[in-house]
Amino acid sequence: MKRNILFVMCDQLRYDYLSCCGHSTLQTPNIDRLAQQGVNFTRTYVPSPLCGPSRMSFYTGRSVFSHGARYNNYPLRVDEWTLGDYLRPLGVRTVLAGKTHMAADRETIQRLGIDPDSRAGVLMRQCGFEPHERDDGLHPAALADPDLAYNRYLREQGYESDNSWNEFANSAEGPNGEVLSGWYMRNAKFAARVQEEHSETAYMTNRAMDFIRDSGNEPWCLHLSYIKPHWPYMAPAPYHDLYGPEDVQAPNRSERERRDPHPVRSAFMQHEDSKNFARDAVRETVIPAYMGLVKQIDDHLGRLWKFLEAQGQWANTMIVFTSDHGDYLGDHWLGEKDLFHDESVRIPLLIHDPSPQADATRGTRDSRMVEGIDLLPTFIEWLGGTPPEHRLEGASLLPLLHGTPDVTWRDYAISESDYSNRRARDFLGLAPQDARATMVCTERWKGIFHPCFRPELYDLQNDPQERMDLGGDPEHEAVRRELKDRWFEWILQRKTRVTISEETIKNLDDPAKRGILIGYW
Repeated sequence: MKRNILFVMCDQLRYDYLSCCGHSTLQTPNIDRLAQQGVNFTRTYVPSPLCGPSRMSFYTGRSVFSHGARYNNYPLRVDEWTLGDYLRPLGVRTVLAGKTHMAADRETIQRLGIDPDSRAGVLMRQCGFEPHERDDGLHPAALADPDLAYNRYLREQGYESDNSWNEFANSAEGPNGEVLSGWYMRNAKFAARVQEEHSETAYMTNRAMDFIRDSGNEPWCLHLSYIKPHWPYMAPAPYHDLYGPEDVQAPNRSERERRDPHPVRSAFMQHEDSKNFARDAVRETVIPAYMGLVKQIDDHLGRLWKFLEAQGQWANTMIVFTSDHGDYLGDHWLGEKDLFHDESVRIPLLIHDPSPQADATRGTRDSRMVEGIDLLPTFIEWLGGTPPEHRLEGASLLPLLHGTPDVTWRDYAISESDYSNRRARDFLGLAPQDARATMVCTERWKGIFHPCFRPELYDLQNDPQERMDLGGDPEHEAVRRELKDRWFEWILQRKTRVTISEETIKNLDDPAKRGILIGYW
């Protein structure tokens, strides 16, 4: 039977902003449907709390440590295999509708003499995907592309501008008809200047449906990658005012965190986003729009689910719903992401496997430590392939989806951050190489290690909100040492020998058979 994969990813969606993950106000029934018919992996962590490096890990099945694309628009090496490289040999088209945040390694493509417009060159430039429609979703005036497909579409709908994304989809209209930029968070309370059916989320859902409709009988893996609820926090009507200040969760932060922060957190607290999100008025303006954008995605996924059923594709399509990282939204006195509190690194992961083997786990919650790098080996195995052990660093989730007993599983998760392009590095006076950190998270403890500063440590059992940093407490030195040992163990397990497989090495001839007699008398 034909098998497909629909790989849905949101940008900057926190774990706790879905009803199936604990949110009491924001109802997401269509996402809940995946939780009811599949598995809700409740402790899933991103490889990095930043778009680009996190996505490169999702697509390669490898840690940031291994693939090296440590920040947004740091090119992914051309020798890194991505989703398409693994799935095309299985007869599966691997297609993108939306965002990747991947920068091409153009220097190496040119050095190797590869035509960037050839089929091989296009795949290298597009992170291994067929770009049904790539749109990384950030098009301010200085970066405007008048030929952007979405801009062309908006002009066809009557939104006349060289950059309709900026002037209409991510701007509002003020009380006197003035244009209010969505880049300024104070305008998040207003509706975007586009009709809802012309918004980014609606448009990209349509483009995904176009591909599915036109794909015929070919198996496919479609990466539907929404830019929202990422900033600019600008929602179309009616989603801009579905929620109000009364729906905003109280911030997770304490005065102690602001009074005596770790040096790295202190530097991030000086960023414009953190200083603004520290104000209640800002949170009460922005978070309702953020919630509205999440609700809009859920509604369009409901439209997509009905379309899959009508096309006869629901019963043969694995559906994965996740995010590339979270968003602080003022928790811990921070904005954006970059650091390692759960608000930033813990994401939703819901998987609906339609095969009968998954019947036993439908509607369950699995609290084992899952990482973003686990999805690629899951896809390969579900499609009948064998995940190559010498490259992939994640573990297939198929045994967990199928309720396989006695599965050996990791008991800690790793996430990595590189903030060399952020102002925090300047505040701290760090060289780019030193502006990084690594998280080691177990069932009880979360340790964060910095090259030039003391570690951080949180007791997730007694302080689940991560407000009390024990990184400098001498009584917890043994815990910090244990977590650092786990980190060292993890480093030793990285897959750096990627050009020859385990099986090939096992089957190599004895050199003596070829006349290479080493040490013989």
